[in-house]
Amino acid sequence: MGRDSLHARLRTATGPAHQALEDSLDWRARVATLPGYRTLLARLHGFHAAWEPVIGAELADDAFLAPRRRLALLAADLQHLGLSPDAVAALPLPMLGGREGPILRGPAAATGALYVLEGSTLGGKVIGRHIADLHGLSGAGLAYYRAHGPAAGAMWATLRARLETFADDPAAEAVLTGAAVATFAAMRAWLSPAPEGAAGP
Repeated sequence: MGRDSLHARLRTATGPAHQALEDSLDWRARVATLPGYRTLLARLHGFHAAWEPVIGAELADDAFLAPRRRLALLAADLQHLGLSPDAVAALPLPMLGGREGPILRGPAAATGALYVLEGSTLGGKVIGRHIADLHGLSGAGLAYYRAHGPAAGAMWATLRARLETFADDPAAEAVLTGAAVATFAAMRAWLSPAPEGAAGP
């Protein structure tokens, strides 16, 4: 019997971290009002603002990454919901180890982090439809959650193919998996709702 694909092994290895993120996010409650939705987008903006440049530098393949960048989509949504460009640019970024953004070294680590960000486009389609129905939004204000639109399946397939290029290198797979788990954990810490009474972003 052949070995599972790297994607299957990665999905198993990251399962607990992924589930912990899903459990803590409470997205339905957070998007129930437009201010709540805007606050969630602001936190996502901070996360992408920190992660995308580092992923880009370590992946060193802009042709592959460029269509997957979503920071500009978040900025457009936030401006549609009332934030000025200056306010969007001033949104906070997550701090890790005393610095803004992650430490990713090499293409394997960058691919592991990208797996987490790109995977969110699949569940995001469901969230986007819910927000559209709830708040009457169409294109404007939903760019982040609509992401790749009808191309989402094809984009995900090409990422899965990219994962398999590391399948025969156990050291690279370990780095990739570790980066994915760490990215899920960092996203959970950054996106989890603040304790009641705490200041928002």
